[in-house]
Amino acid sequence: MTYYEVLICSPRMLTATPLLIVGGGQAGLATAHVARSLGLAPIILEEGDQPVGSWPHYYDSLTLFSPARRSALPGAVFPGDPDGYPARDEVVAYLADYASRLDADIRTGHRVEKVVIAGAGDRRGFEVVTAGGEVFAAPMVVAATGGFSRPNRPDLPGLDGFSGTVLHSSDYRRPEPFAGKRVVIVGGGNSAVQIAIELAAHARVTLATRHPLRFMAQRVLGVDMHIWLQRTGLDAAGWARPLLTGGKGTPVFDTGTYRDAIATGNPDRRPMFTRLDGDQVVWSDGSRERADVLLLATGYRPGVDYLAGLGALDEESRPRHRGGISTTHPGLGYVGLEWQRSFASATLRGVAADARHVLTRLHKQTRAGRSPAAPSGR
Repeated sequence: MTYYEVLICSPRMLTATPLLIVGGGQAGLATAHVARSLGLAPIILEEGDQPVGSWPHYYDSLTLFSPARRSALPGAVFPGDPDGYPARDEVVAYLADYASRLDADIRTGHRVEKVVIAGAGDRRGFEVVTAGGEVFAAPMVVAATGGFSRPNRPDLPGLDGFSGTVLHSSDYRRPEPFAGKRVVIVGGGNSAVQIAIELAAHARVTLATRHPLRFMAQRVLGVDMHIWLQRTGLDAAGWARPLLTGGKGTPVFDTGTYRDAIATGNPDRRPMFTRLDGDQVVWSDGSRERADVLLLATGYRPGVDYLAGLGALDEESRPRHRGGISTTHPGLGYVGLEWQRSFASATLRGVAADARHVLTRLHKQTRAGRSPAAPSGR
């Protein structure tokens, strides 16, 4: 008997399922859709009160950086102009509607506290424990809490002693509360630039970055850059990764307005400051300037703390995986991590392909009783 078959017959108070998905945002919903197409009946555990992921918590004016036609989950087109760029609330509505039509057992208000190994040999699987004390058991678990649930707060010199206001971009909603303030934004990605330009109409704003801003045309020959990346294969080409993220700065997809706005001098861009001293920013040229607000647009880390006791994470609390397949535990996978398999892995347009890749391999892995691949970092 397999672990799942044993669980069905178990007198213990637990809920058995062939597949447990942690997280009910875009990654979890896409994974559930793919699971149903493979004949699996998953249970999704979502911490929030609705299965829409982190989207309601982003700033009000956020828009996608890829067009609607490339921002749909499997089985449901994104409504509206296919060449338009959906706003935050449109994404929330789309995900809520998608979940309502999805043939899956979605349980909101279920925060996962830990995942542990249960059984041995062919009867080996996982038990997932929630904050409410419920226990779910499955031979396969997919961590789909994505890469945007744990804000990254870098260790900047003097940050702990900064007497001004320190916020992460995840705390930012709208510009009006910053009227008349001196704001320094750390980071030079799409969100950092978008927030800086919005704030500049109300405050004096500087973008502090380690590298000059890198602008990439949003559209080339009338076609969105994300479509070009897919068509050319650059999306998933490992050698192209330094061109698309990291290295000398993350590209900012620009329709032409962002570069022009920076050229006005508010917001401006400066090399990263050397330290913070009280309420002052000490710039690389030695000059000092008082700042009211330090806004960290420094990205996120995977929110997978519930796997820490399992031994599935590295020293930086990042999943040990290869293409979304755990290198430490058979039957464990990930969907929605940044650069999991491609530039689009953490986006609406990328999660479905990764989910299919992960589920087909986990299904074979658990049936064959195979060991995980040799560790390769992340």
